[in-house]
Amino acid sequence: MQPEPEPHDWWKMSFADDPRVLLPAIWRPLRLETLVRLRWLAIIGQAVGVFFVAFALGFPLPLIECLGLILLSGLINLALTLRFGAGHRPSANFATFQLAYDCVQLGGLLALTGGLHNPFSILLLAPVSVSATILPQRATFALAFLVVVISSVLSVVHLPLPWDPDNQIVFDRVYVLGLWVSLACGVVFIATYTNRVAHEARQLADALAATELALSRHEQLSALDGLAAAAAHELGTPLSTIALAAKEMRADLPPGPLADDVDLIISQSARCRTILGKLRNLGAGDGDPFAEVPLSELLAEVARPHENLGKSIVISKAPTAGPDPVFRRNVGLLYGLGNLIENATSYARSGVTVETAWDVATITIVITDDGPGFQPDLIDRLGEPYLTTRPRQPATAPADTGGLGLGIFIAKTLLERTGAHLDFKNAEPDTHAQVTVTWPRDAIETAGRLPEF
Repeated sequence: MQPEPEPHDWWKMSFADDPRVLLPAIWRPLRLETLVRLRWLAIIGQAVGVFFVAFALGFPLPLIECLGLILLSGLINLALTLRFGAGHRPSANFATFQLAYDCVQLGGLLALTGGLHNPFSILLLAPVSVSATILPQRATFALAFLVVVISSVLSVVHLPLPWDPDNQIVFDRVYVLGLWVSLACGVVFIATYTNRVAHEARQLADALAATELALSRHEQLSALDGLAAAAAHELGTPLSTIALAAKEMRADLPPGPLADDVDLIISQSARCRTILGKLRNLGAGDGDPFAEVPLSELLAEVARPHENLGKSIVISKAPTAGPDPVFRRNVGLLYGLGNLIENATSYARSGVTVETAWDVATITIVITDDGPGFQPDLIDRLGEPYLTTRPRQPATAPADTGGLGLGIFIAKTLLERTGAHLDFKNAEPDTHAQVTVTWPRDAIETAGRLPEF
């Protein structure tokens, strides 16, 4: 049994290993607005405290230096808001540096106002608490170490505590040591216990989100299977009528261009019947469980129906790849690969290349066309239903190839069912769409055993 993966390492796995691969690879739960608001709250509290001590109590303290540190925090807040905006989600390192600054700024204020003798020294725990709740463990422990260092320095290097000049207060060294120990223990407790509790809560939230995503994918595919079966059933009768009428017309026509067009109608209607037959059986099973086919023959089979579109389809393999892997034929695999090749052929200017490679661990198919390419701002969203994937229709593409944007979604979902991982990109900047399909070899090959898809 494989160990449970960390939540932020799920992107390294295939969908067949774990459906949580659909979760975001970079987790940024904290908004910059939260950090800014917390700092504004600290600024207001610090300013009120300084003015109260200086003017209400009349205790002497370095007012200009304290206000300078407070003003610096205010300027940093304004700069961050103007530079990034309140809705920006900073990285973990960025947030860590901001909380580290808060620790250092508060340490400076405490150094000017009595060090650990100041009762507000307990506020050094606040940045560590924020980090323990939302940031990785290494960031929390780094901040905890920084706070321990600051408190150690404050225990020996600081200005006197603002107090009544006529009634000086003296703290015993043992008492100061006790303050330092209590602060250090509080930091360690927050860094370990709170971070652990928050980590488990994040794991549970991620697991629930992964479950919802997996259920959503299955619900979408189930609805699509039902829609496909219903469409196949409803289209069967008019398609048969079209084929029958075309055959009767062909019998009455002499050889010529019109007869050729009728022959094309008949052949394409036959192809439609074949496709509808596959759609009817999408949810019924994987076909013959004992049908095995080498990869090169499998690709030739799915490419053959698209060779009459006036585009070349070149299938090649790595020269040192060795014998072809043997696949188990199933409708999802054939339909998914066929859909990708058909899509590439429709948008290619002159041809499509299908390159295969494999080693002891993986099997890879790379489908590349010489067409206009995927729209750059949509590449990361490819595979979502009802998404138009290309920036424009080439002149050679049929007028109705825009569709509903379900082609890539169907292909991606069906291939992921077999354990594949799909990667979409442009082979050249803004042109030549390329789809890479990768399987773990032991999940798809039928060498010595029949895998369960």
